[in-house]
Amino acid sequence: MKRLLDCSASDFCRMNGKELKQSIQAAEGRTIVAEVIGSVAPLYPAVTNAELAAAFSADLILLNMFDVFQPLVNGLDTKEPHQMVKRLKQLTGRPIGVNLEPVDPNAKQLESLASLPKGRMATEESLQEAKRLGFDFICLTGNPKTGVTNDEIIRAIETARAVFGEDGLIIAGKMHAAGVAGETGSGIISEDVVLRFVQAGADVVLMPAPGTVPGVTLEKIARLVRAAHEHGALAMLTIGTSQEGADEDTIRQIALASKMAGADLYHIGDAGYHGIAIPENIMTYSIAIRGKRHTYIRMARSPLR
Repeated sequence: MKRLLDCSASDFCRMNGKELKQSIQAAEGRTIVAEVIGSVAPLYPAVTNAELAAAFSADLILLNMFDVFQPLVNGLDTKEPHQMVKRLKQLTGRPIGVNLEPVDPNAKQLESLASLPKGRMATEESLQEAKRLGFDFICLTGNPKTGVTNDEIIRAIETARAVFGEDGLIIAGKMHAAGVAGETGSGIISEDVVLRFVQAGADVVLMPAPGTVPGVTLEKIARLVRAAHEHGALAMLTIGTSQEGADEDTIRQIALASKMAGADLYHIGDAGYHGIAIPENIMTYSIAIRGKRHTYIRMARSPLR
């Protein structure tokens, strides 16, 4: 198995989720995940946001606000809904994942919540459709104002594991409160929640990067990352609080704090501009955690390799 740093598109297309996890682990904390929205106009109409994120060194592309029953990626040169994910893989040469949201109808609301279409919610039906569409990994998390709770994430992990089997790659956790009272700040995640996620079947535990949520310190996240590792899971530390639109020095600080905490994957959100991080911040993030050598190689490596 190659470490992800050395993988080309031809390597990714042969991997199942379990092998992708091993490849990420072998890269020793040098994997960049860029979240993008395909249902909005791309930053530059000539290319999709996914292609732009890949060009600025993202290793994995995560589609947000994607309705699996009404697939849409603006700027993609296909009108065949069931070919969209396959075509996006061809154009980017990257593994493609999707966010699905485990909405809790009984969540204690911190604010007024949004109503989501069924194609964005983490149900057995939507997970089955995501599998049919050909996604390489699933991320169970919540956008702002969605009412996603940790308890509901655990149920969704169990369902996703049943749908995707042992070879599926499942990422799970919260970047912020998602509109839920009692799961804010440092209370978003705990060692107990980490353990429950892993026991339910999560391969990767998602949690906020140090400095992105009030009270989420380097010491706290380092402890939670160790807990995930001790139970056989990887850890993805996230920038999901619009700091993907901050200055490059802030990105570097978050990147290095995340590396000190033990991150395996470094996520950057889609709200720098509407639908994608500031592209230069993706590159800055990458350079901070793995230097110009691996960053430029990832940027330059053709999807035809």
